[in-house]
Amino acid sequence: MHADIPPSNPTVSENSGPWYRELNRYHWFVLGVSALGWLFDCLDQQLFLLARRPAMQDLLVEGQDPIAYAGYATAIFVLGWATGGLIFGALGDRIGRARTMMLTILIYSLCTGLSALSKGFWDFAFYRFITGLGVGGEFAVGVALVAEVMPERARPHALGLLQALSAVGNVSAAFVEIGLSSLEQSGEIPGGLSKWRMMFLIGTLPALLALVVRWKLKEPEKWQEMKAAGSGGGTQAGSYRALLTHPVWKKNALVGLALACAGVIALWGIVFFVFDLVGSVMEKKLAADGLEGTDLSGAVGKWKGKTSLMLNIGAFLGMMAFTRFTQMTSRRLAFAVSFIGAAVSTSVTFLLLNDPWHIYVLVPIMGFFMLGIFGGYAIYFPELFPTALRSTGTSFCYNVGRFIAAAGPWTIGYLSSGVFADTPEPLRYSGIAMCSVFLLGLLVLPFAPETKGKPLPE
Repeated sequence: MHADIPPSNPTVSENSGPWYRELNRYHWFVLGVSALGWLFDCLDQQLFLLARRPAMQDLLVEGQDPIAYAGYATAIFVLGWATGGLIFGALGDRIGRARTMMLTILIYSLCTGLSALSKGFWDFAFYRFITGLGVGGEFAVGVALVAEVMPERARPHALGLLQALSAVGNVSAAFVEIGLSSLEQSGEIPGGLSKWRMMFLIGTLPALLALVVRWKLKEPEKWQEMKAAGSGGGTQAGSYRALLTHPVWKKNALVGLALACAGVIALWGIVFFVFDLVGSVMEKKLAADGLEGTDLSGAVGKWKGKTSLMLNIGAFLGMMAFTRFTQMTSRRLAFAVSFIGAAVSTSVTFLLLNDPWHIYVLVPIMGFFMLGIFGGYAIYFPELFPTALRSTGTSFCYNVGRFIAAAGPWTIGYLSSGVFADTPEPLRYSGIAMCSVFLLGLLVLPFAPETKGKPLPE
């Protein structure tokens, strides 16, 4: 066991002073590695979101709708994410957090690179599905690892910071988009490669982090004690049966699942399509200004990159605000405010976004409320389950929700190409219609247990 790993923390500390003063060097190392894993995870998904429409335009045959197939590819990616999350979530409780994290980072890094070699829609979708396996598995083991290693008082703050730093990965993807769009606009992308293929090649870099995980990261003391005892208070580690047959853990899992569904459906089925809405709006405006061909594509790409940048600046601030607000009030009130704010800001953004300045005003506000919810997931889900089921339960909430959420991208693709196809901007009205999903999160909150100020279940 690493010399700096602290002993288990049975109760919540009431010490005054900044939470980070309680962290030693190993605490910071664990937080840093876990944050990098999730940061690169988000870099991958954001590169995909920025690259999917250009990829569809290159890979599809004439007559196939790029918007609809971008939705289908996203749904397949999300299904892979959900599947991987369930597999690796249980594995994290069985073989360890650190070991499982290394496997997930390798999978999503290497398969992102394979996406650059795609020849058609179906091999592209296959690579995205396998990438999703790794992406989905990383979150649950990362938050379980941080939750179990951190001192109790620092735990929610560290978990909120872990989630907030994911915005750095998204912002990095935005700078990649802006930089490659500038090269594309000037005709300087090397070797005649498509911009979207270059983006996926860049996504292979996180594989190096797996070496650090394998070399230095140790399993949490709570997990080691659970394995040494041979069980978790009579609970089989990593067992979905144990999760869903225990009355308390089952209720917590179903509540967490409903909360996750509201946010994940909204994120993948509405918010992440703002890039396509911006692309459509700016394409028309720039074409009216006389740009065409490669110049038009590069200029539109820059605006999509700026949109990603604004969304994730708002996301970072929103996650940090959620962390502070939930510690001042309660978990349930913080979720309620976030769901209401997300519903209003997302509807207004999709309704009004029509000018470049809207990207700098509406998109950050939407990101603040919408992505702030995910800061809540990172804090709340590990607090619902015991050590033997912490990664499994977190994965259940987050990733069964993704199986359901896979219908979100498919639905917005269907609404855009069918129901609202005759409107000037089909994505605009499709996104507004889907904002009703936030009601699910509000309806389940009265059943959610309040965990603020309580130690992790054992």
